Amino acid sequence: MLDLAIGIALAMLSLAMLLNLWRALRGPELPDRVLALDTLYTNSIALLVLLGIQFHSMLYFASALLLALLGFIATAALCRYLLRGKVIE
Repeated sequence: MLDLAIGIALAMLSLAMLLNLWRALRGPELPDRVLALDTLYTNSIALLVLLGIQFHSMLYFASALLLALLGFIATAALCRYLLRGKVIE
């Protein structure tokens, strides 16, 4: 039963990631693209957690944590660049 639920969740996350990628490539404005990339990395974290549950491996959870830290820093830096034009002052 858990395998079926994980399979459905993986399919739904894959669809969500494809839609986020489409919005990131086709977004009408730059803030829409930034938001799509932010959502894309959040969905990839969820995907890694689901894969960790499915394969019973702690490596996926560690990589999800690393991706969460890097994604937060990248989003903050990109927003700061869009607002001020510089990342580091």
